[in-house]
Amino acid sequence: MELNFADFSPTQIYHLMTQTVIPRPIAWVLTESGEQNYNLAPFSYFTAVSSAPPLLMFSAGKKPGGEIKDTVKNIKATQRCVIHIASEQDAELVTQTAATLPHGESEVTANNVALAEFNGFSMPRIAHCDIAYGCELYEVQEIGDTPQNLVFVKIVSLYLSDKVTELDHKQRIKVHADKAAPLARLGSAEYSGITAPFTKQRPA
Repeated sequence: MELNFADFSPTQIYHLMTQTVIPRPIAWVLTESGEQNYNLAPFSYFTAVSSAPPLLMFSAGKKPGGEIKDTVKNIKATQRCVIHIASEQDAELVTQTAATLPHGESEVTANNVALAEFNGFSMPRIAHCDIAYGCELYEVQEIGDTPQNLVFVKIVSLYLSDKVTELDHKQRIKVHADKAAPLARLGSAEYSGITAPFTKQRPA
């Protein structure tokens, strides 16, 4: 099967891309929409961009009615967010926080998500998540006809749970992917975990 994207609508292309760019990591993004009122939403068009500066990027579309998503609105207003790496056990909760709520209504409150202090950062983090990035807004770019918002954020702080880390023989922090058990996004309503990690040394 060979497909020419010129023959497909944007919705059809989205369907094809999300089923073939797999697996995709999920940015579970916490933002502040008011005084101690937090928005929480997942985005699977997400990746690391660079290390110097340390940048992450996620892509956010519009709400069904065409309005800018609360996550983007909040980041533009506050210049900050916390991005979490969800685990397999969070699949149901991640799905529930994808629901479209009126601006100002909190997915954190609606789903009884416990937050914890994020030492060294000005926002809290999800208490049970093993990996969380405290980030400052770097840049928002609008692309496409809709348009889509590409949100670039700079990592200021990183939280790692002790249960997924140890020091290796070079005294570097080693994160055990199998213990973190990251949740991955596939096509349609499908998710996945990871298999047992394996090692391959790159050529010299």
